[in-house]
Amino acid sequence: MGSQISSPSSHSPHTSHTLYTPGKWQKKGISDFADITAETLTFLTVTAEYQVIYIKNLSLPDCFSPSTVRSSEFCSYAKLAISTKAAATKQIDESLKRLQTDHIDLLQHHEVIRMEDPDRIFAPGGAMEAVVEAQKAGKIRYIGFTGHKDPLVHLRMLEVANQNKFRFDAVQMPLNVMDAHFRSFERQVLPKLVQDGIAVLGMKSMGDQNILKSNVVKPIECLHYAMNLPTSTVITGIESMPILNQAFEAVRTFTPMSQEQVKALLNRTRQAALKGQYELFKTTSQFDGTAKNPEWLG
Repeated sequence: MGSQISSPSSHSPHTSHTLYTPGKWQKKGISDFADITAETLTFLTVTAEYQVIYIKNLSLPDCFSPSTVRSSEFCSYAKLAISTKAAATKQIDESLKRLQTDHIDLLQHHEVIRMEDPDRIFAPGGAMEAVVEAQKAGKIRYIGFTGHKDPLVHLRMLEVANQNKFRFDAVQMPLNVMDAHFRSFERQVLPKLVQDGIAVLGMKSMGDQNILKSNVVKPIECLHYAMNLPTSTVITGIESMPILNQAFEAVRTFTPMSQEQVKALLNRTRQAALKGQYELFKTTSQFDGTAKNPEWLG
């Protein structure tokens, strides 16, 4: 069974941590982030309990190398495709090599978006066998899963895990100002995670900027709403220095929102959110990597 990672129950209700994912450096180029050096890293470590570096198919850049950053200051994070035990074992070893480390702090089964995905993961010869073996070998500290399609899939994943006497350490899911009105992870999954002491990783606070296209909410409001929820970490993508500075500003200016403020913001977003037209990760296959690359399923 997985070990306990820092969870909402171990923080005050309004303790949120901003997490930065430089995965798009592959497209932008490392030089575009030359300013992310010692001063920035210091700021990251004092504003968040966990800072996760997610790098997909990319070696660790020099500014985040083990010689530059102490492992105690960052939480290494990798995602695992839904696949066979053999394929999962290979992916884990490749992630260790890319991250230049002998262990990964958090490994998550990625893109659990179909009702049958949990059964595949926990099936004999499935990916979970490889993950548990890697944890026993000291290669992985904590185990979680991600998904963006429907809260019912998340609930089934938790149910199947329970049937197999397994408890996840962390769960990643969309949490934003429109989710509360449509197929809501906040209303259906979040309470269970908090109750069970499972760490909550909130993502898609702006829905890949689609939520901003509704013209009813601003970026900082999106981040503050997500940070106000009982999360362990709020994930925000970074593809430029202005976006990084925007995230810093959200951390600097955040104060717990009152019930009246939350109600006013949800009332403002309600009409735009009712049909999910700004949460395209729920209503289309646009964000489904395994739909575009079925071979990833093994």
